[in-house]
Amino acid sequence: MEAISHPALAVSEIRKSFGPLEVLKGVSFTAQEGEVISIIGASGSGKSTLLRCLNFLEKPTSGKVSLGDEVFDAADFANASRRSRARLMGLRRRMGMVFQSFNLWPHRSALENVMEGPIHVLGRSRAEAEARAVELLARVGLLQRAHAYPAALSGGQQQRVAIARMLATEPEVLLFDEPTSALDPELVGEVLAVMKSLAQEGRTMLVVTHEIAFARDVADRVIFMNRGQIEQMGPPEEVLAGDARSESLRSFLARFERNENRA
Repeated sequence: MEAISHPALAVSEIRKSFGPLEVLKGVSFTAQEGEVISIIGASGSGKSTLLRCLNFLEKPTSGKVSLGDEVFDAADFANASRRSRARLMGLRRRMGMVFQSFNLWPHRSALENVMEGPIHVLGRSRAEAEARAVELLARVGLLQRAHAYPAALSGGQQQRVAIARMLATEPEVLLFDEPTSALDPELVGEVLAVMKSLAQEGRTMLVVTHEIAFARDVADRVIFMNRGQIEQMGPPEEVLAGDARSESLRSFLARFERNENRA
């Protein structure tokens, strides 16, 4: 991979509590421009909550997120002022997200789903939005299904439409929250192939995943989360090695190895 250069995202001391339960306990890291970071960990370790705090779909209890030169401090969003809402909308446009569930509009075709963002977020004309949607559906291998509705698409096809829809708003950072977890095993590969191609384009990507092979083969760095904290972070060959330093990480990886051997 090419040398990584400029910081795209900086996360500083992000904490998140739900009542007395502290889910994130001061998470900090930096993602460089063009870097792919895979976030792994057991269920309940805080991975998805962290991802949702980065674009303030979940408002952090405290901490800061810096996107380029702009800083978003959780303390600045304690009230829902018009200025705060406008800044959050700008943040979410710049940081696109693909969820576990596909969240497509069921009454709109694949093409119309992808056109929504350029029209309503970027203010593009319908003709411009349609041209861009056609380009992106071709990009994810679904141009021939442009006029199909979500109910007529497989889960893998719906998730690829969701990826095209995210790309349509031209985000700077791509967030993926376990994008293959709701898919049948035979459909996982088609979604991962699209994600790998995005990584090869030099996109900045944060991927919460249980696909250890993806983390090993595609990520520049891997973050292992445990109990709301980053327990280990580094290159895949270090974090995913058999002699991983932390006992909890060794135990986590051993479970995946057993599952792969049974498959």
